[in-house]
Amino acid sequence: MTATESESGFAQWVPMIFVLLWSTGFIGAKYALPFIEPFNLLFVRMLITLAVFSGLIVYLKSPWPNFGQACHQMVVGSLIHGAYLGGVFAAIKWQMPAGITSLLVGLQPLLTGLLAWTVIGDRLRKRQWLGLMLGLVGVCMVLLRGQELGTFSLTLPAVIAAIVALIGISAGTLYQKRFGQGIDLMTGAWFQYLATAVWMGVLTYVFENQTIDWQPQLILSLTWLVFGLSVTAILLLMLMIRQGAASEVAGYFYLVPPVTAIESWLLFNEQLGFWAIFGMLVAVSGVYLVIKSPQEKGREQ
Repeated sequence: MTATESESGFAQWVPMIFVLLWSTGFIGAKYALPFIEPFNLLFVRMLITLAVFSGLIVYLKSPWPNFGQACHQMVVGSLIHGAYLGGVFAAIKWQMPAGITSLLVGLQPLLTGLLAWTVIGDRLRKRQWLGLMLGLVGVCMVLLRGQELGTFSLTLPAVIAAIVALIGISAGTLYQKRFGQGIDLMTGAWFQYLATAVWMGVLTYVFENQTIDWQPQLILSLTWLVFGLSVTAILLLMLMIRQGAASEVAGYFYLVPPVTAIESWLLFNEQLGFWAIFGMLVAVSGVYLVIKSPQEKGREQ
């Protein structure tokens, strides 16, 4: 097998590895948040991540971006990490189930597709529009039916936090696609985390009391959130954004809710029921339509 063939084979697995890693972020947050406040958790996580990336950058001799590129990466970090992670962690802290949180922010492919179409002219084919709408229907089925049956309840602050996360990850994906090209992944991510650390530092010192109960569960969760998510998953996401259309990359996020729901059921006994499972199947069908190889591109223009 040649090096090119090996890289191509790995590239096919990148989205699935990313989905599996990304889904565990909701689980890691749920494990950690009983012992620390959400913004403080993210502040500590970002500081550790910056230290890890600094070591990797020195070891790999990664090139630093110019001032303008660094500023763009800090905007991306504020959106993809600051708004998204801050919103997700706050929603889970305010008692929104991990599976439901992932479903709400799972609307990202629809919002990203609409923004890509209206803002950067990322043209979508009819099949992709159908897939995006199926994903939206699937998510709505889970939320509306769950509320009706009393399977879970949603508070306004938690919903607002999830909406902030949704807008942040959608806008951040498009911004990275538009302004983040040609930047080394390592040093680009370093500036993203620098911006996030600043935001989380301000938020925790304004709204929280920085109390931390250093239990083994928190330490293990924090370790995974740093190395599994902030290092590995984010680098995979940046690689996917660089190599694919924004709407197609966003489509993979539809696979995160069902994976997270299964993990939440196994670990926390979060029950979603038949309609949740059916809605997730509808959402997965939607993501297939969004990301499948456009072999009929010419006929769908």
